Amino acid sequence: MHVTHLSLADFRSYARAEVALGPGVTAFVGPNGQGKTNLVEAVGYLATLGSHRVSSDAPLVRMGAERAIVRAQVRQGDRQQLVELELNPGRANRARINRSSQVRPRDVLGILRTVLFAPEDLALVKGDPGERRRFLDELVTARSPRMAGVRSDYERVLKQRNTLLKSAALARRHGGRNMDMSTLDIWDQHLAQVGAELLAQRLDLIAVLQPLADKAYEQLAPGGGPVALEYKASAPGEGHTREELYPQLLAALEGVRKQEIERGVTLAGPHRDDLVLRLGRLPAKGYASHGESWSYALALRLASYELLRAEGNEPVLILDDVFAELDARRRDRLAELVAPAEQVMVTAAVDEDVPSALTGARFRVAEGTVERA
Repeated sequence: MHVTHLSLADFRSYARAEVALGPGVTAFVGPNGQGKTNLVEAVGYLATLGSHRVSSDAPLVRMGAERAIVRAQVRQGDRQQLVELELNPGRANRARINRSSQVRPRDVLGILRTVLFAPEDLALVKGDPGERRRFLDELVTARSPRMAGVRSDYERVLKQRNTLLKSAALARRHGGRNMDMSTLDIWDQHLAQVGAELLAQRLDLIAVLQPLADKAYEQLAPGGGPVALEYKASAPGEGHTREELYPQLLAALEGVRKQEIERGVTLAGPHRDDLVLRLGRLPAKGYASHGESWSYALALRLASYELLRAEGNEPVLILDDVFAELDARRRDRLAELVAPAEQVMVTAAVDEDVPSALTGARFRVAEGTVERA
């Protein structure tokens, strides 16, 4: 799988941009603040419907413009598809496949797959649980695009349930009558049903990702492991399948209901879980050095790439200003590991930041222009 052409209109700093691409390595080189990351961010957005830099679409639209358009021609084997997203902050985004068929944005998921390395990845190890949940859920969706709908359903049910809990909490605090909790029982069932499917996918992902992450860490930092991925659930139990996890989640919700009504928020479910990353016998967060944390984050991304490739969907690899963050040993090892990929996109401030193992096309980026070097 690789991108053969990228088109941008009013995306970030670009009023217009047309970039012809091909398999192998492509490096975008230019001073900081000139728009290199904006290019690869657009590619990543087409693959995940999200940015690795911001949580909303508004910053992605060029100042003064009402909307942004990101379009890419994607080749997989003998098949080519044109995928397009129109970003409309405050309104529904729109999507097209091959220009003629208008579809839901989440219907484009799976046409393009990416694995993106960026300085922000350090938060996978050092950051809050939400960073690790997002990592899991994006990879779950890359493996099975239908999970985008499951994730959306879960967020919708969670929002409705939290609204009901907040109303119950306010009524209790102000001396009102107790609310009819039969409605909450119904939302419990909905949350447990959708949550069980999401949780089952996460647990399956961790089982197959674990050995790949351990291998990748050993390649990046020989003798520094082992690493272990441990899922910490807010609804503890032994279940692994959707059928087993459903009653487990229901029981957990029942067990915390009193506290939920007092606090007005849902306290059990996949949205409260964490992925504990262990290095040796200790959790990486709080114990790993800066270099070890970087190696761990990179190992998770390399493992993601190997997993998707093994399942027949080799993704585009994107390395956004990563090499400047690494020492010479990790830089060379990472470059050697990613060089054989079908398509690799690299951003760097100077030519020297692109390792010699990554030879290929090079573009100069300056003041909103992209020119082949």
